[in-house]
Amino acid sequence: MAPTSTPKAPFGRVLTAMVTPFTADGGLDLDGAQRLAAHLVDEGNDGLVVNGTTGESPTTSDAEKDQLVRAVLEAVGERAFVVAGVGTNDTRHSVELARQAERSGAHGLLTVTPYYSKPPQEGLYRHFTAIADATDLPVMLYDIPGRSGVAIDTETLVRLGEHPRIVANKDAKGDLGAASWAIGRSGLAWYSGDDMLNLPLLSIGAAGFVSVVGHLVTAELRAMLDAFTAGDVAGAADIHQRLLPVFTGMFRAQGVITTKTALALRGLPAGPLRLPLVELDADATERLRKDLAAGGVHL
Repeated sequence: MAPTSTPKAPFGRVLTAMVTPFTADGGLDLDGAQRLAAHLVDEGNDGLVVNGTTGESPTTSDAEKDQLVRAVLEAVGERAFVVAGVGTNDTRHSVELARQAERSGAHGLLTVTPYYSKPPQEGLYRHFTAIADATDLPVMLYDIPGRSGVAIDTETLVRLGEHPRIVANKDAKGDLGAASWAIGRSGLAWYSGDDMLNLPLLSIGAAGFVSVVGHLVTAELRAMLDAFTAGDVAGAADIHQRLLPVFTGMFRAQGVITTKTALALRGLPAGPLRLPLVELDADATERLRKDLAAGGVHL
């Protein structure tokens, strides 16, 4: 049974986009995934996204995606929302992944803007509605034009918000003005998908975060959100300022790379990366240590 939620935060408020642990030989580490998921929920996440970009979804097979969702659900499914990433640049494939995730028991779907092909807005609309029509699961859109090459326009978000199962948007557009209009007009629950903008997005109506740095600072993110919600804006801003070195350090390189490095240094499941991603070199690892230490995270 999926955990309960409020209408304003249909997937919880603090979610981490979880890495996919691999074994030393590059295989799927399901035991490690379960241990990492349990650790993240113990730290205060009320939701996890699996099979997203941070989970190296472009390099995992459909069968591996299915196994991972089932394993994470077994580990934490009674305590946290498990949202399955199903986004690809092929609508038919995404529909198949959505149906697979529903059969696996996922509580919801995350579907990223189709990448590389740069479809027009009508193509985006039809892509997302085809996925939403394929299952009974709630859907979170993922708007990240820096990776996908095309943004979801506000008018398209408003149209998509009319679909009964499209209930949220993960915003990594970096445009607070556009977000303000879309939050007000679409009725979608809004989640920050850019850790540096977690607090600014809360200030214009976001419900919570889908975070990468949540692998390391869930408690701090929760404290920032709770302070803001309680009206302690200055306290929330103080936490935000203290976390700036963490936000900066974790995104000097691709977020999966830095996250797996940090997790390994903490003795948590991570494992190697799959090509084309590669490990940090010694100099970059030392710089990551210094960045994180400046933000209160000591490896």
